[in-house]
Amino acid sequence: MRIREINVTPVAFRDPPLLNAAGVHEPWALRTIIEVVTDEGLTGLGETYGDLDHLVRVRAAAEALIGHDVYRHNTMYATVAGLVGADVVTDLHGLTGTSSRAKTVDRIFSPFEVACLDIQGKAVGRPVVDLLGGRVRDAVPYSAYLFYKWAGHPGASDDGFGAALDPEGVVEQARLLIGRYGFRSIKLKGGVFPPEQEIEATRALREAFPDHPLRLDPNAVWSVETSIRVGRELDGVLEYLEDPTEGIEGMARVAAEVPMPLATNMCVVTPEHLPEAVRRNAIGVLLTDHHYWGGLVRSAHIATLCATFGIELSMHSNSHLGISLAAMTHLAAATPSVTHACDTHTPWQDGQDVVAPGALRFVDGAVPVPDGPGLGVELDRDALAIMNEQYEKCGVRSRDDTTYMRSVDPSFSARRPRW
Repeated sequence: MRIREINVTPVAFRDPPLLNAAGVHEPWALRTIIEVVTDEGLTGLGETYGDLDHLVRVRAAAEALIGHDVYRHNTMYATVAGLVGADVVTDLHGLTGTSSRAKTVDRIFSPFEVACLDIQGKAVGRPVVDLLGGRVRDAVPYSAYLFYKWAGHPGASDDGFGAALDPEGVVEQARLLIGRYGFRSIKLKGGVFPPEQEIEATRALREAFPDHPLRLDPNAVWSVETSIRVGRELDGVLEYLEDPTEGIEGMARVAAEVPMPLATNMCVVTPEHLPEAVRRNAIGVLLTDHHYWGGLVRSAHIATLCATFGIELSMHSNSHLGISLAAMTHLAAATPSVTHACDTHTPWQDGQDVVAPGALRFVDGAVPVPDGPGLGVELDRDALAIMNEQYEKCGVRSRDDTTYMRSVDPSFSARRPRW
């Protein structure tokens, strides 16, 4: 079964002003939707980043993959690698760690692999989770992903989530998301305010939700010394501390001095980082992300490798739509070592999606594996057309949290470490 056609559609959807170490989310988030069509008439879906440098290479890969057998992923990967050559695509926000040629290849290949797995599942009438070894859980738990945020974008009306700029606002946001989706774990995106303020917010969350596992992620803006101090102050409060400081060496120094495990999606982002991280005991939890680990099968291989060395797993999230949520759910459902609730930005999309409603839902904070063959989701073509039109008109072509923040606060610095 060979690829006859690939459609690549960039989309934009509204995003709240979510604050982070790099700045603040712009009013529009970008994604790219992939449709792979075979000579037998089956169509598979994939989703990836929308930044222009990445989009240009995805479009080139789409042309190069015409005619390939949808089952020959290794050949497809080699084709993408040859196309990338020595190129390295770098994110402006820097929140997913260092960039490299290998990571660039994996990022470009991933949505095509997901689409081909969607096709394979449809061809045999089985869900993607079965192609990954079968489910070990029927529903995948996700966390309430909390952000400090403004009430609305500058010059715009307040959004439906409200402001969260102090402990009271953060707790209220948690109540909103947990009440709406039933989440049973909580993650706070930190790195926005001085550590003392984020310690206070974390303690307020623990008091308000004493039974919810809780994690904090400052995106590596703390020094080693600050990370150790905060880690010790939050002893008994955190499930894990995510990327408190930069690099494997820094993380290893912190890990040796704090009582809780350290997690990362920044210092270990390709297989070549794992040997040093293991040797130095730098991390206890890896947040996998199939979007830049090369797809679902390669992510499953990494999960097995991590289990060998006693590294637990969760799952990283960026602003995404339903195709990605479906892919994440199939992967996590088939991965025994995903023992922590996964991250998701889905609540922040506030119902915006390119997939037809009904296949994806939250039940007590978890997403049941979709019932249908393949990914189990279908495109809402009207929504796709609207989001593509929004992309053409919005003027945003690359996510740049720092520049947007500086348009509001010219003194803002995204330096690391900041504290």
